[in-house]
Amino acid sequence: MASEWILVVDDEPYVRTVIGAMLEKSGYAPVLVSSGSEALSHLESDTTYDLVLSDILMSGLDGMALLDWIKNAQPDVPMVMVTAIHDIGIAISAMRKGAYDILLKPFEKEQLLTTVRRALDHRRLVLQNSLYRHNLEKLVADRTAMLRQAMTDLEHSYDITLEALGDALDLKDAETEGHSKRVTAFTIALARAMLLDPPQIRIVARGAFLHDIGKMAIPDAILLKPGRLEPPEQFTMREHCARGYHMLRKIPFLREASEIVYAHQEHYDGSGYPRGLKGNQIPLGARIFAVADTLDAITSDRPYRRAQSFNAARKEIKRCAGTQFDPLVVEVYLGMPNQLWDDLRNEITNHAKRFDPFAFGDAT
Repeated sequence: MASEWILVVDDEPYVRTVIGAMLEKSGYAPVLVSSGSEALSHLESDTTYDLVLSDILMSGLDGMALLDWIKNAQPDVPMVMVTAIHDIGIAISAMRKGAYDILLKPFEKEQLLTTVRRALDHRRLVLQNSLYRHNLEKLVADRTAMLRQAMTDLEHSYDITLEALGDALDLKDAETEGHSKRVTAFTIALARAMLLDPPQIRIVARGAFLHDIGKMAIPDAILLKPGRLEPPEQFTMREHCARGYHMLRKIPFLREASEIVYAHQEHYDGSGYPRGLKGNQIPLGARIFAVADTLDAITSDRPYRRAQSFNAARKEIKRCAGTQFDPLVVEVYLGMPNQLWDDLRNEITNHAKRFDPFAFGDAT
């Protein structure tokens, strides 16, 4: 049997000696002390004790006070109380305080050893459970970290796929080449200025980048028509909001972004399409996008006009606050310098292939 250290605390020399002899003959390593204070000194300087056997009534620091200290400082060390007082109240009090068991004097050797074995088995079980719990917590933490990394990698692969879709749309509609990336960068900058948190910004970025994805379902004869669209053609073109929404809403990680796609042509005063939403009925991401989209439209070349300045865009957006645009979004936009938009446009123009529309940390 392995030598397990047992601290024996009793102010009666004879009792200490008898208990120590019984334990030593059974292969244990007893340490004998005569008071609670002496026991406390041993426990504070040596944390290798496996069990404490202590008398209850002792002068100075008694067994109950020692039990309180052990339960607070070394709770994994079991304590067996030894007493000659046959008082059920004392026994109940000791057990409530956390004593493992009570031995009533006088006791037989086998009674002592049985109690000691059970107490030590209990300690081993507690330590094994603690180790198992620690290992399980570490395993859960490691697996959670792996899952989060896998989700991050999967999300990144999704974003690469989305970027390819946006690029495909830009190639189909040469008139708006680069528009998806520019308007996404502008939208992200506005969202950050409005203090949206990163998960919200990520949703807004995806909605902005994919806002025109429904145009993939619009016939080329209408989408690429150089002249003015006839009323039936305008009606078909306006369907791109709903078509984009229905394309994306069934994809779980794009469900919230699809709401921005659906509402990106709504006006704050309710005059937009396709549902005539008004004010806060329009998702915040769509209200932010509306300002960014107009900013890019005004400052980009079109076949029918040259690009205008950022100052011209600022005047037009300010004029339409409360009608086309959310006044709060416009207020935030007006507090941002034109140089920011110019820098973003230049960055996308000069490094289009390396520009990541979803790396919103770079869009500030």
